[in-house]
Amino acid sequence: MAGPAFNASDEIDRRFMAAAIRLSRRHLGLTGTNPSVATLIVRDDGEGPVIVGSGVTAIGGRPHAEPQALKEAGVLAHGATAYVTLEPCAHHGRTPPCAEALVAAGVARVVGAASDPDERVSGKGYAVLHKAGIEVTEGVLAEEAVDQMAGYLMRTSRKRPEVTAKLAVSRDGRIGIPGVGQVAITGTVSRRQVHLMRAEADAILIGIGTALADNPELTCRLPGLEARSPARIVLDAHARLPLAAKMVKEARRVPAWLAAAADCDRDHKLALEGAGVQFLATEAANGGFALPELLEDLAARGVSTLMVEGGAETVRHFLEEGLVDRIALFTGPGEIGPEGIPSPIASDRVPEGFRLTREARYGEDSYSEWVREA
Repeated sequence: MAGPAFNASDEIDRRFMAAAIRLSRRHLGLTGTNPSVATLIVRDDGEGPVIVGSGVTAIGGRPHAEPQALKEAGVLAHGATAYVTLEPCAHHGRTPPCAEALVAAGVARVVGAASDPDERVSGKGYAVLHKAGIEVTEGVLAEEAVDQMAGYLMRTSRKRPEVTAKLAVSRDGRIGIPGVGQVAITGTVSRRQVHLMRAEADAILIGIGTALADNPELTCRLPGLEARSPARIVLDAHARLPLAAKMVKEARRVPAWLAAAADCDRDHKLALEGAGVQFLATEAANGGFALPELLEDLAARGVSTLMVEGGAETVRHFLEEGLVDRIALFTGPGEIGPEGIPSPIASDRVPEGFRLTREARYGEDSYSEWVREA
């Protein structure tokens, strides 16, 4: 049943790796401290390459993608090619390393995308494969794979989550009107895209000003994806979030975390905790929050991807601290006027050090995404 390992061209390798990267997106935000990784087992018995096994990191982080794909492929994995979006793990835990599982299955070739910065894995997974005589091709669509799992890579290498500043901005560069609450800037298609982004994120953060003015839910409300809502975080030094807030009412269903000072109102804190709100210990710095330390604490909780949705002051603080890694900007077609709140970012006012990586149209709205240059 060995079957010949097929001699893939670069084009074929890229095609199957692209399919693996798309598959890995399925469990973004659902795999705990592990990244959402995908594996495809592909073989060619003379009629062209065919996928005979596939796997994506399970919800919660275990099992990994490789053993699931190998189990699905069964004996067809022998002599086949495995496409992995991240270097196979090499360390022993409760289950054998994925690199050893690939060796035991008898795959003839492994094509990898991103390398794993985890010191228990980095280079060691590929070394196991090389030692077993398996042909290894590294770095296929590495940039695309790195972009997909940037949160995990950031948390592993820098001990903090990847931070995305998401903003909806009017054509004249405004994000709202003081004292009015939520203002519709973008259309239905853009709002659905935001809900999808939430479904793929570990946590979402706003300041107390936005929480009081807008009383947002910050959940994913796409049909079928409601259970994928991220943890909601409010920067609220004095614990002013009302018990009647939507986030508090839903705190037992979707986690709500408050970053508050130690000397906040004790009785209100106890009442919020009684409603299911969790408190994050925070430190003060320059009259505000010690954001780098807060991000370290979030990473320790397993948060790899953090969306900062507002308001303007909160986003500005993250920018000033150099803590924004990605900018997601939705621009609507209408204008708010001079009475509106200026956005800290607009399509013609992007901070230095970011490069444009994506543009799209969502109905009448435009979308642009920038990533901080390494």
